[in-house]
Amino acid sequence: MGTFTPLEKKPYSFVGPVVAAAGAVMGLFIGTANGSSFLGVVVGAVLAAALAYLFTELWRQEKPARWLILAAFLVAGFAMGGVSAAIVGGLFGWFLGWFIFWLAEGRYRGHLAPYLTPGQVLWHYTFRVICGSIFVFLITPIIVVMPLSFNAEDFFTFTPEMLRFDPEGYSLKHYRDFLTNTEWTSAVWNSVKIAPVATLISVSLGTLAAIGLSQSHVPFKRSIMAILISPMIVPLIISATGMYFFYSSIGIQGTYWGVVLAHAVLGIPFVIITVTATLVSFDRSLTRAAANMGADPVTTFFRVQMPLILPGVISGGLFAFITSFDEVVVVIFLGSAELQTLPWQMFTGLREQISPTILAAATILVSISILLLATVEMLRRRSEKLRGMTPG
Repeated sequence: MGTFTPLEKKPYSFVGPVVAAAGAVMGLFIGTANGSSFLGVVVGAVLAAALAYLFTELWRQEKPARWLILAAFLVAGFAMGGVSAAIVGGLFGWFLGWFIFWLAEGRYRGHLAPYLTPGQVLWHYTFRVICGSIFVFLITPIIVVMPLSFNAEDFFTFTPEMLRFDPEGYSLKHYRDFLTNTEWTSAVWNSVKIAPVATLISVSLGTLAAIGLSQSHVPFKRSIMAILISPMIVPLIISATGMYFFYSSIGIQGTYWGVVLAHAVLGIPFVIITVTATLVSFDRSLTRAAANMGADPVTTFFRVQMPLILPGVISGGLFAFITSFDEVVVVIFLGSAELQTLPWQMFTGLREQISPTILAAATILVSISILLLATVEMLRRRSEKLRGMTPG
């Protein structure tokens, strides 16, 4: 693929409206924070368009211009809202200075194929903006919760001290309460007792089911697969209600093993899906070669097949663990006062007593989930390398 080297200057008739649109988006955030979103949009668009005209038509010096825009936005942000607003203003100023010259110099086409039409280029970046917007929409609640967990006050909002980055506005007292309060520690201990056992059962049964369904001679594979992954599709409240009546009839509702088995049922679909995906590219001639060498099926599984599908098995186990550790609906139906898990304790805290300790617990859960998902991604890449899908 050829490389497009932009040399011509882009006209202001193109740069101005696009920069104005970006300025309107930034102005929407600032205006909303100050009580007038419409005014923010108008001022942001006009200001961005004026800066684009100034630094692309009148004074075309990129480095000084970018530093000047950054400094101006920093000062304006500090004047409007102190240090926190200055940081936001600095980020907006840095982006706007880069964006103006990125468009004006035609750098946006630098890594694209030269034969792409303007419409194709527009869709290329529009698609990325849409994906980025969705990502921001999904990740913003998590970003908000984390700093709030360090609030020195018993509030669920940012205090003026926090917004000024005053050290007195931050504290670890909610984390101390989480680690010392018996209600929270017992809930954590219950989750720690339940999740690993449920994960072990999910991995064992899910892996065997995936291997069985991968055989060509198994009849009704689609129907069996649909039944096995149905806990992942059926609304959780329906599954929890059905489990409640069934477990009550056999006498394990409200017991430790009742909750463990319920969480195992919810985790099995994740194991089946990840292991099945790993088995798609598995070379079955290896198992036949092992059988020709005299290995029995059990030896073949543990010595030949298992090492190659292990990344998929571990990935499924991690998903099953996260599902069990974070699940709250089923445990409310099937648990008891002695089996309150951490998510159940968080739900109870939100309903009965609004305690910021919930934010500390949520931050810890999010951190654990991020570590586990990062591990899943590492295992996925390792699995692809072992199967020859990506270069080593």
